[in-house]
Amino acid sequence: MKNLFLFDFDGVLVESLSVYEKTVTLCLKQIGQPIISSREEFLELFDENFYEALEKKGVDLKAFSRASGRILAQVDYNDIKPYLNVFPVLDIMRKEHILVIISSNGSQAIRRALSPHRFDSYFEEILGSDFLYSKKEKIDYAIEKYGMARDRTFYIGDTVGDILEAKMAGVRSVGVTWGWHDRDRLARSAPDFLLDTPEALLNIS
Repeated sequence: MKNLFLFDFDGVLVESLSVYEKTVTLCLKQIGQPIISSREEFLELFDENFYEALEKKGVDLKAFSRASGRILAQVDYNDIKPYLNVFPVLDIMRKEHILVIISSNGSQAIRRALSPHRFDSYFEEILGSDFLYSKKEKIDYAIEKYGMARDRTFYIGDTVGDILEAKMAGVRSVGVTWGWHDRDRLARSAPDFLLDTPEALLNIS
């Protein structure tokens, strides 16, 4: 039976923590709101929706978005490494299911990171921050577009915020432990599935 699998990007499909910690920190400094002084403070922004977390801390999202566009243009995408053990699994999944990326990152940045490996072709579409900020709203959009029931829709993420947004959208939440938040932190958010290897994606239903 065909399911809808919605994938976060950073920490699920690619190793990019150091790159985006640096990028976000630079953006915040550039707009005069340097609210991050450690990696833990950066990771705490992903205990909920990233943009909502910034807004709660008083960050001007429009100014942040403008700054991030300039800084992301300077990112060396060779520093963003796809998890090569994930994509053989996705190659199997895409033959039976619908795969979509839902991310707080920009869709152009995602394509730039994946297209050299042709991994962007594995997905029906990429819904980034340039589409909507809220992952819940993006999940709702994908469900309506692809006509899929919520109990046959899975959101795969690596942060507590991902799990919470999946729950708010009423879809199956899948936490993966190879990304930004560790296993214990993810477990406290009580995802429907908590996976330690990409191969385990083939066994959820």
